[in-house]
Amino acid sequence: MRVYDFDKTIYDGDSTVHFFLFLLRRHPSLSRYLPAGALAFARFQWGDWSKTRFKERLYRLFQGVPNIDAEVHAFWQLHRDGIKAFYTAQQARDDVIISASPTFLLAPICAELGISHLLASKVDPETGAYEGENCWGAEKVRRFLEAGHQLSEMTDFYSDSLSDAPLAMRAQRAWFVTGERLSPWPDHPMGGEV
Repeated sequence: MRVYDFDKTIYDGDSTVHFFLFLLRRHPSLSRYLPAGALAFARFQWGDWSKTRFKERLYRLFQGVPNIDAEVHAFWQLHRDGIKAFYTAQQARDDVIISASPTFLLAPICAELGISHLLASKVDPETGAYEGENCWGAEKVRRFLEAGHQLSEMTDFYSDSLSDAPLAMRAQRAWFVTGERLSPWPDHPMGGEV
């Protein structure tokens, strides 16, 4: 079983950032949420707030979107070509995608690609409220196990971020993704060797 991060790993960019920009272009009135989002980011940077709390405040912007499902659909119609070629060339039926991005944002593109195993941050698309923690760092390991997967099943792990080391170090092989280039994960005991 291969396990992949999503943003900047199999998708060229950060899908949540791209979605925010997409929404702001289509609904300029959403800019009223930006000052609170900027303050939340500052609180996160200062160490006052957790990443989950910061993102939850930022995601309040979703409250101003009349039909979030329609917007997600329209977004992926324009951004589907952001899925990287290396991924589509090696995609397998049992792939697992694990991401900090909201489930409601990634579920439609995963369904379109035929990916049935998605683990992502559980965010209410109407309110921006989280159910649980942001699916990031060590939380990815917990979520992977909670979903009934075994770490021993993970033959390969792919990510663009060293914050995913808790999961990468438990894979048989781990790959660091830069654009379309795959390199052995730094300090992984098996690296990218077969």
